Amino acid sequence: MNVPTLSPTDPGVQATRWLATGSLIGLIVLCLAWELVLAPLRPGGSWLALKALPLCIPLAGILKNRMYTYRWVSLVVWLYFAEGVVRAVSDRAPSSWLAMVEVVLCLLLFTACGMHVRLRQRNARLQAAQAAAADAPRS
Repeated sequence: MNVPTLSPTDPGVQATRWLATGSLIGLIVLCLAWELVLAPLRPGGSWLALKALPLCIPLAGILKNRMYTYRWVSLVVWLYFAEGVVRAVSDRAPSSWLAMVEVVLCLLLFTACGMHVRLRQRNARLQAAQAAAADAPRS
C-alpha cells in the first residue's frame, strides 16, 4: 500500500496559520483605530473600542496553534462580520469604508481558520495511515 509521505511543516498549514494570525491582529488593530482615532462615534474616541477585547482572547491560542481555538474563532468572527455589514450600509464615510475593511478581514479570518482545521485533520489522517502501514505485518 502506497501512503503519501507527510511533511511535518506542511506549507498549507503554515500559510493558513499566518493568514489567520495576520487577519486576527489586523481586526484587533482596525477595531481600536476605528473607534479611537479614525472615525469614532464621539470626538476623542468611544467606549465601542472595547469590542476589540474579545478578539484578544483567542490571540494566544492562535499563536500557540491550538486547534480548538481555530474552531471557535471561525464561529465568533461572524459577530464582527455582521457588525461590519450593518455599519457599511448604515454609516457614512469614512466609517463605512472601515466597515468594509472589517468585513474583508472577517472573511479572511474565517477562511484561514476553516482551511487550517481541514488541512490539519487531513494531515492527522495521513499520519495515522502511515503509522498503520508501518505497523502492518509484512508477508
